[in-house]
Amino acid sequence: MKKKAPYRIKVKARPKSRGYDVVVGLEVHTHLRSESKLFCACPTRFGSEPNANVCPVCTGQPGALPVINRAAVAAGIRAALALNLRVNPGSVFARKNYFYPDLPKGYQISQYDRPLSSDGFLDICIDEKTKRIGIERAHLEEDAGKLVHTGADGIAGATASLVDLNRASTPLLEIVSMPDISSPQEAVEYLRKMRETLIFAGAIDGHMEEGGLRCDANISLKPHGSPTLGVKVEIKNLNSFRFLQKALEHEIKRQSQALDAGRAIVQETRGFDPASETTFSMRRKEEAHDYRYFPEPDLLPLEIDPAMVAEIREAMPELPDQKRSRYAELGLTPEQTELLLAELGTAELFESCIDASEADPEKFAKWFLNVFVGEVKQSGRGIDSIECEAKSIAEIFDMKEAGDISERSAVKVLARCIREPVPPAAVVEEEGLAVIRDDGLIEEAVEKVLAANSEQVADYRAGSEKIFNYLVGQAMRELQGRADFHSTGTVLRRKLDDEDAQEDGR
Repeated sequence: MKKKAPYRIKVKARPKSRGYDVVVGLEVHTHLRSESKLFCACPTRFGSEPNANVCPVCTGQPGALPVINRAAVAAGIRAALALNLRVNPGSVFARKNYFYPDLPKGYQISQYDRPLSSDGFLDICIDEKTKRIGIERAHLEEDAGKLVHTGADGIAGATASLVDLNRASTPLLEIVSMPDISSPQEAVEYLRKMRETLIFAGAIDGHMEEGGLRCDANISLKPHGSPTLGVKVEIKNLNSFRFLQKALEHEIKRQSQALDAGRAIVQETRGFDPASETTFSMRRKEEAHDYRYFPEPDLLPLEIDPAMVAEIREAMPELPDQKRSRYAELGLTPEQTELLLAELGTAELFESCIDASEADPEKFAKWFLNVFVGEVKQSGRGIDSIECEAKSIAEIFDMKEAGDISERSAVKVLARCIREPVPPAAVVEEEGLAVIRDDGLIEEAVEKVLAANSEQVADYRAGSEKIFNYLVGQAMRELQGRADFHSTGTVLRRKLDDEDAQEDGR
């Protein structure tokens, strides 16, 4: 089989701002997969009652001491390896000091000059060309809590602000890119590709709607070709691909107009208003010295055993681009590949199915995406919550391919197996869905159809070939979809030809 080139989503970049080069760097903050918080045993479950998952450590009580979570460190290493970063043998936690209502200690435990990992990259595809985005570093830190405003959607107009510390000290990985991004479309593709890669690596869950992945965008404009960067503006807490794109597009327009008018760009932190799709000033941008970083006195330096890194590297699952190459070798189309890779659970189930079936992967993929996934959506469930196992899905497909059940019956069996964990063969027997192989029963059904559709039969004999499929459909309906379509068509054709011959003889 001819090897096909790996497929990548084709994102077209829009023209750059007239007269200026756009320079963007992203700071991505993502929750690492861990059952407990970074420095205590409190659960990281989303959706709990406010302030239910807290303890003296994550609420900053006097005398409480943090203890590092090994599972969170392992997830951070897994993410670093997936993003081609170098895992540093030693890193140091530091206190990042700032005062905000949802930061109970008055500082955040993070990493500063000695991060967990550094010097990586991520390849994206724009205008059908691959572009490499450098990654400066990825470091561990704890998340803050969350402010809940009452009486309004945001802090403006709110009657009160409440503090929920369930999220405080949830393990975060902050991934800082180099300023290699030159358009909003590149920024979105970089964030999308990063989320996909880290989910498939098993490092994150990537639930953006839960705040599990968000980013800050640093953007500046400079004259075309100038080696000197412009003044950097940071846009905080963008938690969707659309918000990231719209925020950058607005900021490019705002800065371009200011520079054209001769006004200076102020280095500041801005927020994004989804309703108006505009950014707004929040505060002057802080420098590193404003946070008064110093080593965390309650935590020893973090030393990573090379054997731990090697073990994690050895156990790394196949990443999306590797799957794209392999799926191309299996004969799948680029469109099929992207549909399968849209969710980790879909790709994993598909691969388990083709392992359990001897069917051609390309043929199975078409049925899996068009029929099986369609039935899952019809059930109102997600791939990860259905009852049907991979071996059952493969068995249904194999029975259909062998002609033991019809296409219509295969859908019925699928629908039943998605709802409850019942063997497909048992459903076929219980509901009488096995293909009718008795030619006598098929002939009986065909004769009924011919007798009931004399006008259509006359049209067929007058040369209207398209009527034939209609008559086959009527016969299949009479047989409740349990007969093979081609066998039914053969019997029908023979009956029609026999009657034609009899008429010619008369």
